[in-house]
Amino acid sequence: MKYASVGPIATYFPENFEDNDYLGAKFPNWDMELIYAKTGIRKRHIAEANECVSDLGVGAGRKLFERFAIDPGSIDFLLFCTQTPDYPLPTTACLVQERLGLRTSIGALDFNLGCSGFVYGLSLADGLIRSGAARRVLLITSETYSKYVHPTDRSLRTIFGDGAAATLIDAADSPCLGPFVFGTDGRGADTLIVTEGTVRPKESAIAPRKRKRWPSSLVMDGPELVKFSLEVVPATVDQALAAAGWRREDVDVYLMHQATALLLHHLREKMGLNGDQMPIDLEEYGNTVSSTLPILIDRLRREGRLKPGTRTVMVGFGVGLSWAGCTWTETWQTPP
Repeated sequence: MKYASVGPIATYFPENFEDNDYLGAKFPNWDMELIYAKTGIRKRHIAEANECVSDLGVGAGRKLFERFAIDPGSIDFLLFCTQTPDYPLPTTACLVQERLGLRTSIGALDFNLGCSGFVYGLSLADGLIRSGAARRVLLITSETYSKYVHPTDRSLRTIFGDGAAATLIDAADSPCLGPFVFGTDGRGADTLIVTEGTVRPKESAIAPRKRKRWPSSLVMDGPELVKFSLEVVPATVDQALAAAGWRREDVDVYLMHQATALLLHHLREKMGLNGDQMPIDLEEYGNTVSSTLPILIDRLRREGRLKPGTRTVMVGFGVGLSWAGCTWTETWQTPP
């Protein structure tokens, strides 16, 4: 049997960006220093009106192929994670397959998950490889939440950034990923929800839990999401460690979905971890939803903080409500 191994990662961001100086000048009543203290974010990349997740995903994929000399013809399966697809149909993965020049004999699918999406994608790739259905999987996470955010929405515009990541997952002789643990609680669907442009009629639609203060299509109940995260994440870490037969002291780095700095600081405190053990990487990108984890992994690799043999626990958590975790031992040797 073969197992999934996490190979090289390439990230891609729109050229357009908004930093705190820009937002502060545009909205003088926004306290950008207080916002930074809570979010840890100074800059967010924002897609142009005609720039969509397929464009960002293709940019990440091409960058991956070029930087690491990967033959597009070697890809057996494309997994595309997004909650802001170009079209309701066809699936964005089909568009990306053609634009990246992948074989027509590959499998390609979208899956609609947000903050837990990268870990879910790793589990799907691992299953495809273990079953023998694929030997080389391309996992692309791509999001443009900004298209759901009204310009005057202080709570969301200061948090979410657009971006994509392409991760190559290869077959290996020994397992380095998993076991995986998952969680789902649809009772929290109203804590982060798009309320407009839906197929479901308004009279039967889910009502957002939080009073709508801004005209964004996206509505978020931040305090409830923080409460959920502080309950779920430590338990998910414990479940992943138990499934792998690891102890807390076996873990070198805890890789968490980069939601906001304040939430991550609360998690550090609750779990008794320091900054080296649970890194934060939000300042230049914001919360990029399903791409925060591969963006973090890419940076830590470039800094030499993730190298072969490094033991990690990875957890994605948020919209859905959905969460997923796994243990992961790094095997990729970053080129000099």
